[in-house]
Amino acid sequence: MGKTAKLKNRLSAIKNIQYLHILIYILLAGIMFLVMYSNVKPEVLHLEILHPSEQTIRSPLTIEDKIATKAKQDAAVKEVEDVFTLKSEYADNQVDLAISIFDSIEETNNEASDVFNSKLKEWESLTEEDRGEEPKPLTASEKLQMLKTKLPQDLTNRIPDDVFTALLTASPEQLSRAKDAVITAVNNVMNTRIPSSEVENAKNKVVEELRYSSVDAALREPMREMARFAVVQNVYYDVEATEEKRQQAIEAVEPVKILQGQIIVEEGQLITRDIYRQLELLGMTNTNNPIQPFIGLALIIVLVIGVLVYHFYNEIPTDRHRNIYLLIFAIVFTITILLMKGISIFQQIDYSDIGYIVPVAMGAMLIKLLINEKVAILSSMIFAVCGSIIFNQGVTGTLNFTAGIYFLFGCLAGVLFLSKHNRRGKILQAGLFVALINIIVIFSIMLLQNGSYSSLDYGSSIIMAVLSGIIAAVLTIGLLPFFEAGFNILSTMKLIELSNPNHPLLRKILTEAPGTYHHSVMVANLSESACEAIGANGLLARVASYYHDIGKTKRPHFFIENQMNIENPHDKIAPQLSKTIITAHATDGAETLRKFKMPKEIVDIAEQHHGTTLLKYFYHKAKQQSDREILESDFRYEGPKAQTKEASVIGIADSVEAAVRSLSNPTPQKIESLVNNIIADRLQDGQFDECDITLKELDIVAKTLCESLKGIFHSRIEYPAEATKQKVKEA
Repeated sequence: MGKTAKLKNRLSAIKNIQYLHILIYILLAGIMFLVMYSNVKPEVLHLEILHPSEQTIRSPLTIEDKIATKAKQDAAVKEVEDVFTLKSEYADNQVDLAISIFDSIEETNNEASDVFNSKLKEWESLTEEDRGEEPKPLTASEKLQMLKTKLPQDLTNRIPDDVFTALLTASPEQLSRAKDAVITAVNNVMNTRIPSSEVENAKNKVVEELRYSSVDAALREPMREMARFAVVQNVYYDVEATEEKRQQAIEAVEPVKILQGQIIVEEGQLITRDIYRQLELLGMTNTNNPIQPFIGLALIIVLVIGVLVYHFYNEIPTDRHRNIYLLIFAIVFTITILLMKGISIFQQIDYSDIGYIVPVAMGAMLIKLLINEKVAILSSMIFAVCGSIIFNQGVTGTLNFTAGIYFLFGCLAGVLFLSKHNRRGKILQAGLFVALINIIVIFSIMLLQNGSYSSLDYGSSIIMAVLSGIIAAVLTIGLLPFFEAGFNILSTMKLIELSNPNHPLLRKILTEAPGTYHHSVMVANLSESACEAIGANGLLARVASYYHDIGKTKRPHFFIENQMNIENPHDKIAPQLSKTIITAHATDGAETLRKFKMPKEIVDIAEQHHGTTLLKYFYHKAKQQSDREILESDFRYEGPKAQTKEASVIGIADSVEAAVRSLSNPTPQKIESLVNNIIADRLQDGQFDECDITLKELDIVAKTLCESLKGIFHSRIEYPAEATKQKVKEA
């Protein structure tokens, strides 16, 4: 048994292992855990208070130092001054009080005058014999008693009696002047801020304001006493406002945070109690390895594996391909992540930016070329996550988001470049494009960090970015053939290379069977658009169509498209022999393709595109020429039936193109009817029983083929010159 046969047997065995994908997922999870284990494992530190640190210790995470924050808040509260509020209404109240006292004095004087006048009138109305002693006005003491009945007791207790007596004995004019002066002075002083410590000064101030009042000397002292009494404290401590201000001061304090990567203690520095407290807060004084970081890593790995399971299940629904593609992904992923881990070791020599040189784009580009673009983009994200953990700059348990962003953009650059340039020769250009994107990302990160970088920093980063892209391209070019040969993969690049018209087999068809070559190109155009419409591999359909009739080169003149100005040889041979020659082109083609070591997918399509269809023309011809019973099975292709959507579509397109070309005047209605009849005939004949194409997809294929054929066989405008020639011929 040859090497090729052995390889195929091994691949077939891999495809048929039922639970291989589960084993691969487990291995992937184990590899990720082992690679990133040391990056999340907490360091065991031997620390003692008031002893020098044996090493420089950085914070593994960002966390708030609540004790330091509380101390800062307490200091801010102490700096807040008590809030004293001015009671502006007190000025009006005290002015009203002074007015009320003077009004009461005036009212008392008026009542005393009324009492005296009443007694006097009563005395005058009596006869001289009945008159007694002539009534006298009320004394000051009597007026004082009357006044006290009108004023609150606490007020009369606080103001001396001689003040009231002096005011009660003053003339109305003098009393009015005294009233105005006192009210004005009280109003002026009470409208200023008078805290408890300034009450006495305020009383002195109101006395000062009364110095120049135009009243009798006897009233000046009572006025001063009255004014001093009216002046009171109008600024009081505001509990609510003070508490609100303190709360604002607390809220204005920024939390004290220990930042990830921040140096807690330098090597040789004394470990103070405050430093030790910070280390305790960070959980770095615990000599027992905590399990939380490993649980966190496990959860990330579970999420990654979950996304991979979902993506592979939906993107590669065919079980026999899923194991192969998943194994390829696992190998590429393992190579890439081990490269990252190996280069990350150099972080220990205090070169934290060494991650810029990692050719991580290699993994994404290989997956793009070997599997598909969606899986490659997903891989880019996974590489970014793993890279941010692996390149943690020597601080265990941290995430280097700078490295993650750098890896993500580099991988996406390679994938997106190759999505438009799918040729092997473009891989090196993709590497240069990755290098350019790497440089842009590095510059953007440096500018965002607003750090002071030297020319050496910029230069070394640019060199590493360029090397990363170029090394990624070189490794991709170097590893790609091994994967293609080792897994017999028909990659997009391989398909594009096979579509080159200078390929020996295509030149063979062109030179030996030009009609077949033209027919194959037409089938390629039809099948590609139909496959893309139903989500199948359009490029595979196009390339396979170029080679599907390679078997016709063995006897080209027995096929009508190659019969140019010659008699049809089938007219001179028996129908059974014609059937043998016609059906042999499928097996002959598959044999030729295997001889040239063509990919299995193309060989299968060449062998399956006719399935087990019936050669109706030769079958009916044989029935007409023979008296004995002719079996349909004797006039069918050997098969097998189509196993894939691409093989089914190419078979339909092959029959449709040949049938439409035979129409004398193809109209849209005729084309549509012909396409539907061919698909219905194959469906009833069971030609789609062994592939996963659906009735809905067959309907889409029919519509797509009709649209393409209508564009090819459209009606032409008859130009005047052509019309004249036609008339001459008819004449």
